[in-house]
Amino acid sequence: MLHKITIQILIFGIAVTLSIFAMGVFLTASAPTAVGVLSADFPVESIKIPTANKSPVHGWLAYGKPGGGVVLLVHSMRSNRLEMLSRARFLKEQGYSALFIDLQAHGETTGEKITFGLRESENVEASIAFLRKTFPAERIGAIGPSLGAAAIVLAKQDLRLDAVILESLHATIEEAVDNRLKLHFGNYGSVLLPLMLSQLSFHLDTSLDELSPITRINNLNSPVLFISGTHDAHTLQSETERLYAAARSPKELWIVPGGGHFNMHSYAGKEYEQRITAFLSQYLRRMAD
Repeated sequence: MLHKITIQILIFGIAVTLSIFAMGVFLTASAPTAVGVLSADFPVESIKIPTANKSPVHGWLAYGKPGGGVVLLVHSMRSNRLEMLSRARFLKEQGYSALFIDLQAHGETTGEKITFGLRESENVEASIAFLRKTFPAERIGAIGPSLGAAAIVLAKQDLRLDAVILESLHATIEEAVDNRLKLHFGNYGSVLLPLMLSQLSFHLDTSLDELSPITRINNLNSPVLFISGTHDAHTLQSETERLYAAARSPKELWIVPGGGHFNMHSYAGKEYEQRITAFLSQYLRRMAD
């Protein structure tokens, strides 16, 4: 009887280990999607930005007014540039040019695996270099939710951005994974955290510190606006508050009552547009000089 129980425990342990390994593979698996073509009412230029690994970043560029500033829009996890379309539309209406891209392993930009901002940051660096060359007289800003925000913050180069807006950004990779485990398995999900983190480190061949924005946020030498929702279970409000405390000035914090993790523009609507426009116009408009 004891022998049978031991075998059952062993089988259970093997099953759990294999499940965790499979979850690690799933978390980092690429998310290619066909983006399609936009309607004629919003003209854009299709862009392919060369990168160091010879895999171009695919994106769309919408032209605004000269002197209006230009904004890079970077989507969230397992999404693509279409997520940022509504932001691009309202920014163009305000006179901004907007470049919205597919991060590596997303949309039409190729890549072997999602790296939680580590390799995606290279796409951000290449895109900023492209914008600086294309718009040499313009000030440049960036907006990123979740993964997009991490890709901005984890950039190894000094992006020298004139304004940055970070939405729903996790403070550490440990908290990001733990929050998601709790969403799926309740508070017992935290028991799986060490195994999940070891799997991520293994699959991405990097230390966890390299994936935690709070270790890099002070290197972001740009005016920054943090946005968080009070009902965001993926990234807690307290994480955003810690990032805000660790960031350089000038900085602003907007806590959105009732806001969740996904697409703050869709949730907050006109208030989102008013706050983003006020922040960007302060730092991107040349006429303010």
